[in-house]
Amino acid sequence: MKRKPISYSQRKPKEEVNKKGVIWVVSIFAAIVILMAVLLIVNG
Repeated sequence: MKRKPISYSQRKPKEEVNKKGVIWVVSIFAAIVILMAVLLIVNG
C-alpha cells in the first residue's frame, strides 16, 4: 500500500508540468497572434 501513493504522486507532478507547459505555449502564441492582429488593425 505504501508503493502505490508514491508512484501516483510521482506521476502527477509530471502531468501538471506538461499541462503548465502547454498552457504557457498556447498563451504566448495567442498573445503574439492578438498583438499582430492589433498592429495590423492599427496600421491598416
